[in-house]
Amino acid sequence: MKIKWIGHSCFLITSDKGVKVLTDPFTRTADLTYARATESIDIVTVSHEHYDHNDVNAVVGRPVVLRGAATKTLQDVVIRTLNVWHDEAKGKERGPNTLYCYNVSGVNICHLGDLGHQLTSAEIKRLGHVDVLLIPVGGVFTIDADGAGLVYDDIKPRVAIPMHYKTDRCKWLTDTAVDFIKGRKQVRILDSDEVEFTSSRLPAESEILVLKYSGQV
Repeated sequence: MKIKWIGHSCFLITSDKGVKVLTDPFTRTADLTYARATESIDIVTVSHEHYDHNDVNAVVGRPVVLRGAATKTLQDVVIRTLNVWHDEAKGKERGPNTLYCYNVSGVNICHLGDLGHQLTSAEIKRLGHVDVLLIPVGGVFTIDADGAGLVYDDIKPRVAIPMHYKTDRCKWLTDTAVDFIKGRKQVRILDSDEVEFTSSRLPAESEILVLKYSGQV
């Protein structure tokens, strides 16, 4: 299966059987200028209802849209959710946030959306084994690089891919991918926006992969 970083918190996940899942599609604005996905999508997941995560009307195709607590199975893709918060005040400041757990062709992926707090041991247990963690690191409306480091250490995925961070196409966040990987030993910076995984070929030691944005502005 393949994971392609579209930009911000949006990824295109493609299963071995060709099922295409798009996470947190964004509205393009003057301060969020990543290019949108152009592929026809089967399933869209929305972690919360903010413009930079919920623009399902811009998605190509006629996808099934999942919001909030949900389950879905389509061929070799199984999706479940865990409801958490967008802030440290149990949603009083910015509302709820949904974590999406995808088993795609045998690979367990977790997308943290705009997680705004540290996870409890009970929440981590409910996530189960995570092969690939898609983790926000940019701060402002979610955990920052330091907070993301704590979440990464608690979940202990085989692979973590940072998202929702400051770039020249999204300048209003505070932390970058470099802030997140600072001091980490197991890091690979790829010259690609896409990476391929199989359940039998995952790193023996937990590592961080930084994908390169390759879209057009």
